[in-house]
Amino acid sequence: MDKQMKFRFWVLISIVAISGFSQGMLLPLIAVIFEGDGLSSSHNGLNAAGLYIGILLVSPFMEDPLRKFGYKPIIIGGGLLVILALVLFPLWKSFWFWFGLRMLVGIGDHALHFGTQTWITSFSPESKRGRNISLYGLFFGLGFAVGPLMTPLVKVNESLPFIVSSLLCLAAWVFLFILKNEHPEQTMEVSSFRSTMSRFKKATKYGWVAFLPPLGYGFLEASLNGSFPVYGLRNGIDVTSVSILLTSFAIGGIVFQLPLGILSDKYGRRRILLTILLLGFISFTAAGFLEAYIPALTVVLFIAGMVVGSTFSLGISYMTDLMPSKYLPTGNLLCGVAFSIGSLAGPYTGGIFIELFENISFFMIISLILLFIFLVILFYGKEKASIQPVQS
Repeated sequence: MDKQMKFRFWVLISIVAISGFSQGMLLPLIAVIFEGDGLSSSHNGLNAAGLYIGILLVSPFMEDPLRKFGYKPIIIGGGLLVILALVLFPLWKSFWFWFGLRMLVGIGDHALHFGTQTWITSFSPESKRGRNISLYGLFFGLGFAVGPLMTPLVKVNESLPFIVSSLLCLAAWVFLFILKNEHPEQTMEVSSFRSTMSRFKKATKYGWVAFLPPLGYGFLEASLNGSFPVYGLRNGIDVTSVSILLTSFAIGGIVFQLPLGILSDKYGRRRILLTILLLGFISFTAAGFLEAYIPALTVVLFIAGMVVGSTFSLGISYMTDLMPSKYLPTGNLLCGVAFSIGSLAGPYTGGIFIELFENISFFMIISLILLFIFLVILFYGKEKASIQPVQS
């Protein structure tokens, strides 16, 4: 990449890091606040779902503005929505007001991630695509890892974490104005809701199996950050230990994000995905038997993060391998939709699971999801014939 591309790349992944920070903070922070107010775990999960409902509502209408206006306006608009929502959280603590604000965060984050993912995959050469997307995931993971550490600040002042997050988002957002705008590769299809649905159908035909890893990671991430704090508090784990456990998982994902991306460039996306999904299943199953031992659980969640923390970014790279270039915006959008569906199901399903199955470890539901995706990719996934592993 030339200097201009490198600068653009680092600005994009930096804004993604701040977005990861705000998401990593919001899920456990609001879960702890509502748990302290006596809200049920299922209602707590329902409120967390607001973010992903916002993503799903806006998804069918996101691609045409991107093609019409280009990447930069979409990313700037998304960042502005997130900043405004974070500023408004301290104004009024209400279940439905916060639900609405989480929807706004979801819409803004989706615009931001859709724009950055598509822009990065469009200018990344095939031989470095896994590396670049893994760096994207790495920076999101760095932000997401720091986010839960804001949760103990709630003891100082409930508004403080929201204020810190909004200021950090604003600081990163201003750098977007320096970038030169670009547009994705255009198709000859008329811009309409019907043509959007047609592109969705064609892109799904090419890459449906690649949408499953983002879906699974969405379920894992949202249930772990949205429901596990409730589960942990009810099982005698204090707030500080909960935030450390969540951070250990996030740091594990950071450690291996780039190496796994490079390995996927060399050995193929499908092979690496199968390996990490199987190891993730084993890790979360082990976590289910170690809940009473916090140091051991911290280590196991760190290992789980190492293997499955790259599931989302590898899923995007795998989709890019399978998808014709003209459908890349659609494929990236559908990866976001799949992630949102998983994330939407995660906290509420986790909350119901906690209420109905008190004697079964919360981690078991995550391990079963990972095993299911592993089996589907094993039997139905493929390496595209034109995509060969890069030789060293």
